Order: sequence, then structure tokens, then C-alpha cells
Amino acid sequence: MTTNQPRQPTSLRPFFTLWIGQAFSLLGSQLVQFALIWWLTQRTGSPTVLALASIVGLLPQVFLGPFAGVLVDRWNRRRVMLGADAVVALATLALVYLFRIDAIQIWYVYVALFIRALAGTFHSTAMAASTSLMVPQEQLTRVQGLNQMLNGGLSIAAAPLAALLLTLLPIQGVLLVDIVTAALAITTLLLVVVPQPARIVSADAPQSTLRAYWDDLRAGWRYLLNWRGLLLITGVAMMINLVLSPTTALIPLLVTKHFNGTAWHLSALEAGFGIGVLAGGLLLGVWGGFKNRIMTSLLGVAGIGVGILLMGLAPVSLFALAVFGMLLGGVMSSLANGPLTAIFQANVAPDMQGRLFALLGSGSAAMMPLGLAIAGPMAEVIGVRAWFLIGGAITLLIAFVCMFVPAVRNIERERDDHPNPEEAPAGQQAATRI
Repeated sequence: MTTNQPRQPTSLRPFFTLWIGQAFSLLGSQLVQFALIWWLTQRTGSPTVLALASIVGLLPQVFLGPFAGVLVDRWNRRRVMLGADAVVALATLALVYLFRIDAIQIWYVYVALFIRALAGTFHSTAMAASTSLMVPQEQLTRVQGLNQMLNGGLSIAAAPLAALLLTLLPIQGVLLVDIVTAALAITTLLLVVVPQPARIVSADAPQSTLRAYWDDLRAGWRYLLNWRGLLLITGVAMMINLVLSPTTALIPLLVTKHFNGTAWHLSALEAGFGIGVLAGGLLLGVWGGFKNRIMTSLLGVAGIGVGILLMGLAPVSLFALAVFGMLLGGVMSSLANGPLTAIFQANVAPDMQGRLFALLGSGSAAMMPLGLAIAGPMAEVIGVRAWFLIGGAITLLIAFVCMFVPAVRNIERERDDHPNPEEAPAGQQAATRI
């Protein structure tokens, strides 16, 4: 069975049409995230509750991410994104109703966070895997710079906007904005064609069978395990997320318990991070990073560590130092994430990208629940600031060590050496392109 090869992109217009729609959707999602986390903070004031909320949001990516990646590589990617946007809107609509009738419970919020995260796992995987088929390879790093600028701009706008809306509207009014932005995202998706990758499969493997599904999943694992640099990067991401995810979840409590702040202080920190991401994305879009893109990423990781350390060191009288730490972390986050994503999009086979992005995301996210499960109870005992000092120091050390590991430093050169797990060994049926 055959399908047409996806054509090389000749125009960026379809990608940016899709990109604009997703920008609206991301804005709505960030408003919802801010509103729900602040509601939980005000309702309970518990580090354990906030950690559990983060864990619930991570579970779909950790346990279902690899399966989502296989399905994204097999299904129509535009339909995946359409379905994900619709599910997110429905979950938010349910919360609006529960808040409106004053029947909301903490566990309802957890369920909604889980459903939104599950849909987001499918959506982000499909979007990342589609980018390399909609953007010329030489523009991938700069497009990732624009993505970082988008994330930074949304962070700048979303946190203060959410804080403002929460002073003017009941929480269900803030949530309704997400439904409107999801509708805009769905509309733009209907206006563009999202290319599908050609896939290589065994000639005698029926594509509708469960066996074919597991064969695809195993092929993704082999692809990852046979590429040493990619495997090491996955391990590094897991270690960093283990120590940094608690700091992200505990920022609201750093605001309320250490700085005696309000929602506006939290929005200032998030806006500081957003400004940094925007500035870093602009820098990356203009500069493009070092020729060896992984060194740009490692510089960014080191800078994130420094920023987190500054937040932990800031005394109660120097809130501005914490904001600067978030600003620095935002700049360096763009430099860390943009080139790394471009490396994967440029060097991973298009028909493997759904699986690889899902496996990478699942592996890095798998450490977050563990870190949160440890940090929540321990923060009750040793204090919130301790995790910022621990996480920042370990992140800085990891970046320094990786700069001297050849498999990481030469990850792009190594790509031509690792075997393609989808090439049929001698004596087996020849592969056919579908």
C-alpha cells in the first residue's frame, strides 16, 4: 500500500496560519493554568496539594506519551490536533459549569487537569512532528526561536492578564476565555493542510493490527537506544526535570510564604520569565546560536541553573532578585530548548518524529512526579527555598559535565552512524513505503 511522499515546504504561510491559531490556544491554556493553580493555592495553601496537581498534569505524558507518539505517526496529524483542541475546550466547559453552580471540589480540578494534559500530549507531539514537514530545515532553528518568543510573550501577557481578570471576574469567567481561544485554534486548523510523512513498514504487516502497533513502538525504542547522543540527552533531561520540576510547582508558595506576596507578585515572576523567554527567542531568531547547536543548549541549561539559584538566595526584602532570576532563567530556557528541538526536527526521520518526541517527552516527564512527590512533603519540613538552591546547583553541574561528553557534544555528527531500526535485516521481507 502506498501514499504520496510529502512535498518539501515551499511557503511558510500554512505553518504560520497554524502557528497563529495555536498562539491563541496557548494563551487560553495559560490563563486557565494560572487561575486553577492560584485557586488551589488560596483554597489550601498546601505544597502537597500543588505538587499533586502538577503530578496529575504529568501522568498522561509519562505513561501514555509513547503510545500517543505511535498513534500520531499513524494517524492524520491535523485530525489529532483538532480532536485535542476540542477535548481541552470540553474539559474547561465542565469546570465552568461546576464553578458556576458552586459544586467544585479539588478532585474535580485534578480530573480536568488530567484530561487537558492527555489532550495536550497528543497535540504537542503532533505539532512538533509536523513542523519539519512545514518548515525548510535551514529555518528550523529560527522558527524555534520564534516559538520561544511566542512562549515568552504569552507568559508576559497571560500572568498579569489572568491576575487582572481574577480581580474583575469570577473564575468561571476566566475559564470561558479558554473556550473562545480553542475555537480560534480549531478554525485555523481547518484552513491549512498538514503534511503527512511517508512511513516504512514491513510488507506483510497489516497496519490495522495490534501487532503492527507494537512493532512501531518497538521501532521507536530501538531508534532511541541506538543513538547514543540522543539517549544521553534523554537521561540528562530526566535528571534536570527531577530537580527542577519541584521549583516550578512551589513558586506560588515561595511568593506567599517567603515573600508574603499576592497574585500580582506571582504574575510578576511569571512575567519576568516570559520577558526572558521572549528576549532569548529574539536572540536565537537573529543569532541562530553556535554552529554546534548542542553547545547553545548546554549554555542555556547552565544559565537556567544560575537563575534558579538566584531565586533561592533572594532574601524576603529583595523580591527584585527573584524576578531577575526568573528573567535570566527565561532567556536561557530559549537558548536551551530552541536549538535542541531543531536538532531533533532536522535529524530524526520524519516518520519517526511522533514516536521520538513522545518518548523524549515521556522520559523527561517521568522524573517530574518523583521530584514532586519528594518535594511536596519535604518542603513542609525544610522550607520552599531549599529546593531552589538544590535544583539550581545540580542543573549547573549537569550542564558543565555534558560539555565534556563526546556523545552529547557530537550528537548531530553521530546521527549518520546509528543504524536505522526500520531497515529490514537480510533474509526478511523488503520494506515498502506506504
